[in-house]
Amino acid sequence: MTETILGPDGQQRCRWSGAAPEFLHYHDTEWGFPVSDDVRLFEKLCLESFQSGLSWRTILGKRENFRAAFAGFDYRQMAAFDDSDVKRLLTDAGIVRHRGKIEATLNNARRMCELVEAEGSLAAFIWRYEPDPDALPPPQAASTSPASVALAKALKKRGWKFLGPTTIYAFMQAMGLINDHVEGCVHRATAGKARAAFVPPG
Repeated sequence: MTETILGPDGQQRCRWSGAAPEFLHYHDTEWGFPVSDDVRLFEKLCLESFQSGLSWRTILGKRENFRAAFAGFDYRQMAAFDDSDVKRLLTDAGIVRHRGKIEATLNNARRMCELVEAEGSLAAFIWRYEPDPDALPPPQAASTSPASVALAKALKKRGWKFLGPTTIYAFMQAMGLINDHVEGCVHRATAGKARAAFVPPG
């Protein structure tokens, strides 16, 4: 099976981008492009945590609901959420109502505040774990890596929850720490150019 699919503009893209209507825009404008904004990085960590055991389509389709429910993923506001917010979130049909994931997300917001105070920013911390491109497997051929294992361990040591090596690898793919667009995908080159121009924070 070919690794690419023909997009509506006649250009080849990663095959997964054609699996659901909402995937195309996400693939073309977000996935694999480097991110240095702390709120976007934190949001993605939260959403990847919620995705555990579910499909990304489910989470992507609810992303705006998650943003509304979690104060736009403003981690400082989230860190102040209490039991009444947990109860509110458990009744919100627009998100994934999983107590363990909700409580882990609020815990991670508090750990995020600590990390930013200690390290300056989440971005500066995360990008230290950018893997050597020459040491990576072929695009979309792995679900973990030494870098994702190391970052997951580092976050766990700091008290973060629900973020294992597989979840972190998906985060790295999405946030541009690796360029995992397949060979032949039109956006392998555009993501590559974005990465080449990107200056890692810190």
